[in-house]
Amino acid sequence: MSTEVLPPVAPEVLADAVEQLSARLRNKLDAAIADCAARAAPGADGSVDVPFGEDAVVTLRPGPSGTVTDVAQAVCTCLLAPRCLHRAAVLGAAPIADGGETESGEPHGEPARAGDRDGDGDGVGEQVTATSSGSGITVGSGGGHTESAVLTVAQVRAASALWDASAEALSAGVTAGGAVVQAELLRAAHTARLAGLPRAEAAALRVVRGLRAARERSNGQRLGELAGAFRELLAGAALLASGSAGAVAPGTSRRAYEQGGSLRVYGLCREPVLSATGYGGVATHLLGAEGSFFSVSDVRPGGLARAKGAGSASVALGGAVLDHAGLARGGLRIVGATVSADGRLGAGRGVSATPVRGVDWSEEPVAALFARPVRKAMVSALGDGTDGSGVSGADPSEAALLGCDVEVVGAAGDHLVVRVVDGGPVLRLRPAHPHPELPHAANLRRIAEHAGLVVRVLGRPDPERAATLRPLAVGPVPGASCTLRLPEEWLGRADLGYDRLQGSHFPSAGERPGPVGPPVADGPDPLADAPLWRVRRLLETGVAGGRRAVAEAGRGTDTAALVAPLRRAGLGGAARLAEALTAEADRRPRDAFGRLTDASADGYARAWLASAVHLAAAERSLVVASWS
Repeated sequence: MSTEVLPPVAPEVLADAVEQLSARLRNKLDAAIADCAARAAPGADGSVDVPFGEDAVVTLRPGPSGTVTDVAQAVCTCLLAPRCLHRAAVLGAAPIADGGETESGEPHGEPARAGDRDGDGDGVGEQVTATSSGSGITVGSGGGHTESAVLTVAQVRAASALWDASAEALSAGVTAGGAVVQAELLRAAHTARLAGLPRAEAAALRVVRGLRAARERSNGQRLGELAGAFRELLAGAALLASGSAGAVAPGTSRRAYEQGGSLRVYGLCREPVLSATGYGGVATHLLGAEGSFFSVSDVRPGGLARAKGAGSASVALGGAVLDHAGLARGGLRIVGATVSADGRLGAGRGVSATPVRGVDWSEEPVAALFARPVRKAMVSALGDGTDGSGVSGADPSEAALLGCDVEVVGAAGDHLVVRVVDGGPVLRLRPAHPHPELPHAANLRRIAEHAGLVVRVLGRPDPERAATLRPLAVGPVPGASCTLRLPEEWLGRADLGYDRLQGSHFPSAGERPGPVGPPVADGPDPLADAPLWRVRRLLETGVAGGRRAVAEAGRGTDTAALVAPLRRAGLGGAARLAEALTAEADRRPRDAFGRLTDASADGYARAWLASAVHLAAAERSLVVASWS
């Protein structure tokens, strides 16, 4: 279903429209939504009209931000309006806007960087610099400083309501998770935002968008991503509802900044930013003199075209006259830097930045990135991967970068196999962003043609794949004869998302040693070889078909087929949690008259979450071990 004509709709507007429907009309809502987008037509005044026969026309009049943020901006001409099916159907067919808006009308939240799975971040349209360090448990006070997070009664109640709505949505699954279920989740998400829990709201919006994509069979939809979104939402809501402020930060809807003093940073590389919601831009990664990672981002609406063009756009940071291409190979001296609670640096009025000479990757402090043992560097870059709840916390796009010197083995399937020099592990290099119009994949294919080539790689470890690195830039290895030969103006590195490697950048055929070592092969993959995939399939079955599908999967001989391989592999904890999940899914106690005595989805959601959190921790351990 195309929604290009329909404007985004605030979550609370859709939730209010669905709530006003009678039970009979709610049953018809999903069918009514199906063809709304195809009938939508733009009006002369910026409005959008959707006709329903001869007697009813729904008109959406978005505000200055381009979003329908008020119930009065959606009207229908039928006699039942505003409690009509037509109005709710059109709102349900429109894209869901990000929760909350800035004073300028821009939604909060920055689209994902290249390769990001959840599409959520901070700072749309900002030019900011960010550290990769954790932010701690803090809540912005709105006055430029932060306070320790203390959950209020209203926040705990909002989190409890969000847990209940999330549990019901999980129990329904994709098949039964239509507009009514989504609206209940959106209403709970809106309540969470009003209570000061914007991160919880953002997690709920990701789930709703995932449910929509799955029901529409969108090409970009992955069931595993939706299962991960449910895990994050349920884990966060459960911790907040328990009042555990020390376990998960409520978050802030706006970024608060504090004085951060003076900094000297050096460019590392540029990375295209492209999100599924139409935003595009660039993130230029920097390294501080003390070894801390930073980045300057320029992300705005514009999609692929802007992501491709922003690589040479100007950097508006403290008066520095540089573009992103120059900053990626240069440096800045920043005075009066402002730092947010999560470590980002802002471009405030008092910030002054002066360009300085950049450094080659063979010079300090950058050279230190490539001197660390790869496993130690990987653990540092990826962190423990949790936020205290046992679920993935940090966005991989915010993780510290990893540098290493590798020898090219060759192509294997859709990735490049390399061997870390000096006896390191075999790694898989996959494109940081797979879009065919971005040069990531093409550059890796060209490198794969030169077996025996020694290359210096800077990238981000993939937390969901064994021994996998998403490279952002490559460069020559100092002192190596068979290595890249880049132009002097590139200052010893090629940005794989912007620069295109040519034949002249590689040694000639006579200078290459040719194939080395055994034939190209992936080698062992502890993540793929472990029977944990059975648990993953069970969890995803629940997301797709709901509680009933999990109950069916755990009946009879299916339970033994599920848990026996897990126990043989020594994964007794995973087996016990999977058994508990299938048993809870099939538990439907009834009274003497056949009526359900406990229709709550709470127990099922907790059993599903326990298994999902255990699976995430087990898979993360296997990923870390694969770098040995």
